[in-house]
Amino acid sequence: MSDTDSPADNPKSIAHPGWTIAATMLASSLAFIDGSVTNVALPAIGRDLGGGAAELPWTINAYLLPLSALLLLGGAAGDHYGRRRMLILGIAIFTLASIGCALTASLEMLFACRVLQGAGAALLMPNSLGILGSSFEGEARGRAVGTWAAAGAIASAIGPPLGGWLVDTVGWRAIFYLNIPVALLAVIIAGRYVAESAEGKEALDWRGALLATAGLGALTWALTLWSSHHGASLQIWFGLGIGLALLLGFILTERHLGNRAMMPLILFASRPFVGLSLLTFFLYGALGGLLVLLPYLLIVGGGYSPTQAGFALLPFSVVIGAASRLAGRLTGKIGSRWPLTLGPIVTGLGFALLTRADPQASYWTSIFPGMAIIALGMAGAVAPLTTAVLSSVDDRHTGTASGFNSAIARTGGLIATALAGAVIAAADGALLGAFQFAAIVAAVFAVLAGVIAYATLGE
Repeated sequence: MSDTDSPADNPKSIAHPGWTIAATMLASSLAFIDGSVTNVALPAIGRDLGGGAAELPWTINAYLLPLSALLLLGGAAGDHYGRRRMLILGIAIFTLASIGCALTASLEMLFACRVLQGAGAALLMPNSLGILGSSFEGEARGRAVGTWAAAGAIASAIGPPLGGWLVDTVGWRAIFYLNIPVALLAVIIAGRYVAESAEGKEALDWRGALLATAGLGALTWALTLWSSHHGASLQIWFGLGIGLALLLGFILTERHLGNRAMMPLILFASRPFVGLSLLTFFLYGALGGLLVLLPYLLIVGGGYSPTQAGFALLPFSVVIGAASRLAGRLTGKIGSRWPLTLGPIVTGLGFALLTRADPQASYWTSIFPGMAIIALGMAGAVAPLTTAVLSSVDDRHTGTASGFNSAIARTGGLIATALAGAVIAAADGALLGAFQFAAIVAAVFAVLAGVIAYATLGE
């Protein structure tokens, strides 16, 4: 790992730029891999621990709920107590929880350990990005974030095939033991080479933190139930109402605290920050629906095996992994406006092309062209979006901003997943038509994200 970047390449001239990027890549890869690898182990977990179709999805949900609910708090804690400290704490929690998952003897204990994994990921994810945001500037920041995004895409891509191989050859517990060496290496590098950020001078806004966590948690829980039940119910509407009310209380609290707030509302006076938040919601909402509906279409409508459906999505992550670093470098040179305008629009064209999808036809002529174009568009948007978010706020709030943006992305994805579940339930034999309609909606959302970028970001 090279540490020879010149001051011209990296205006802040941190002591170990290469190792700093390596530490954040390794830390975030824990969350990226775990978010995709567990899916392929669900049948084996069910056979070993006795879970049924109703219980097993909570192996995934128990991880996603605290991850979504605690992202904002995790970023704010890093801004206040030090991002390296919170990154290492997040890795430690995640690793201990992974060991618990591997050793568990019951489904209930597995769920509890997955909750702790989600809490650890909520600490390490925003602080890995916060470290990059506060350590690099300009073109160097674009390259760093592009490398980080490429590593995340590659980690997500290798997760399902690697997980499937481990489950078949060693057993499902091995997928959790896999986290230990990666975590140890990340902690060693971070502890030795990553500089600590300055700590906040005032007390952390615990009232705002509790309101945000409870509000995001209630909202995530309700949307998760909506997705798994394929439709709304009184319980779900109650959860949505409570979540929105708590988030409103959070906003009022932050307004009262002013600059002492964990999420100062002055950030929303920034037109680029607001535009980037809306762009994230629409773009990741469109993408979240696709990642649920397309495998379902291939398996149910095309007779694909789960492994074949997983490999059908592989080009998506491979293209993003290959192109993200280039997109990050380009953003450092020309700014984020045009990459974030054209990337989502190209993504929308890919969604539109998927309206021609036919799971009974050849994958290479029916599915692959749309997937490739979507991946190309997302590759042009992922790294520039992250770089733009980090650049839209001052260094004191990079952790909070990255946590907020991640929470917006997950909220958009959760809403899309819930709606996709409703589409599946309502299809009733017309699955292909329902998928094509969803692809049109996703195309509109993606193009809208590009228009928002053009309208709100400066030259």
